[in-house]
Amino acid sequence: MDFSVKKLASGAGVFFSRAVQFTQENLGQAEKTELDAHFENLLTRADNTKNWTEKILHQTEVLLQPSPSARVEEFLYEKLDRKAPSRVTTAELLGQYMTEAANDFGSSTPYGQTLMKVGETQKHLGTAERDFIHSSAINFLTPLRNFLEGDWKTISKERRILQNRRLDLDACKARLKKAKAAEAKATALPDFQETRPRNYILSASASALWSDEVDKAEHELRVAQTEFDRQAEVTRLLLEAISSTHVNHLRCLHEFAEAQATYFAQSYQYMVDLQKQLGRFPVGNTDPASQPLSTSTPPATLPVLQVASSNPGEATLNPVEVALPVSGTRKARALYDYEAADSTELALSADELITVYSLPGMDPDWLVGERGNKKGKVPVTYLELLS
Repeated sequence: MDFSVKKLASGAGVFFSRAVQFTQENLGQAEKTELDAHFENLLTRADNTKNWTEKILHQTEVLLQPSPSARVEEFLYEKLDRKAPSRVTTAELLGQYMTEAANDFGSSTPYGQTLMKVGETQKHLGTAERDFIHSSAINFLTPLRNFLEGDWKTISKERRILQNRRLDLDACKARLKKAKAAEAKATALPDFQETRPRNYILSASASALWSDEVDKAEHELRVAQTEFDRQAEVTRLLLEAISSTHVNHLRCLHEFAEAQATYFAQSYQYMVDLQKQLGRFPVGNTDPASQPLSTSTPPATLPVLQVASSNPGEATLNPVEVALPVSGTRKARALYDYEAADSTELALSADELITVYSLPGMDPDWLVGERGNKKGKVPVTYLELLS
C-alpha cells in the first residue's frame, strides 16, 4: 500500500513537472530542445502519410460502397469480427427486375426478349462489380487500414513517449540552471557561520548545500538525456520505416488499378456482346394490336455498330459503312499531309478542314474523318481539333 502511494505521488510529481515545462514553453518562458532537421522531416512525412492514407481509404470506401448506411453496417460487422451478409449489387438487382418483367410481358415478344438480354447483361455487370469490390477490399483497403490501426498507432505511442522524455530533459535543464544560479549567489554572500551565533551554526554552509543540489541536478540531467536519446532512436527507426510503408502501398495501388482495369474491361465486353445481341431484334413495334393511333413520324434510331474483332469470322468496324452520328461531330484541320494506307483510311492534305467523330470500339488514337462524300479513319496526331 505504501509503495502504491509513493508510486502515485511520484507519478503525479512527474506529470506536474511536465505540465509546468509545457506551459512555460508555450508562453516563451522556458527553453525547448529542438529536434534536428532530418528528424523533423521524418515527422512531417509520417503525418502526411497518415492524413492522406485516411482520405484515400475513406474515398475508396465511398467508391466501392456509395451507401453510407451500408458502410456503417459493414463497419459494425468488422468490429464485431463477424462476416457481413452478402449484398446484392444495384446492377444485379436491376437485372433481376428486368428478367422478372420479361417473364411477365412474355419472353417471346421483342420487348420481353430485349428485357431478358439486357437483364442478363446487368447481372453479369453486377457479378464483375462484386469481384472488383472484393478484390479491392482485400488487396487495397485492408493494407491501408492495417497501417492506420497498427503501424501508425505504434508510431503515435512512441512519439508521445518521446515528447514526455523531451519535457523531462528540458525540466532537468531548467532545474540545473536554477541550481547553478543559486550556488553562484550563495558563494558571493558572506559565510553563514559568520553571521550567526555559535549555537545556531549548521553542519554545512549554504554554498555546500547548493553544490549538492547542483550535483543531483547534473545526475538527473544525464539520466534524462540518456532516456531521451534512446527514445529518439526508437522513434527515428519507426519513422524511417514509413518508406517501406510507401513501397507496400505502391504495390497495393498497382493491384487496385489492375482490378479496376479488369472490371471496366469486362463491363465493356459485356456491353459489346449485348450490342451485338440487340442487333438481332427489331427496334420498332411489330405487334399491330399495340400500335399507337398517331400519324407522327417515329423517331430515327441509330444503327447498331459492329466492333472490330481479332477473329477473322467476325465482322469488323468499317467507318465507311457507318452513318454519321447525330451528335459528337466537330471540325478539325489537318496539320500534315497523310497518305491513306488502305480503303478504310482517309488521305489528308495539310491545312484542309474535315469533319471528325469517334465510334464505339475504335482505337483512341484514331478518329473517323469525313470530307464531302468520302470518309475513313485518320490519325489524331495529324489533326488540330477545332471548337
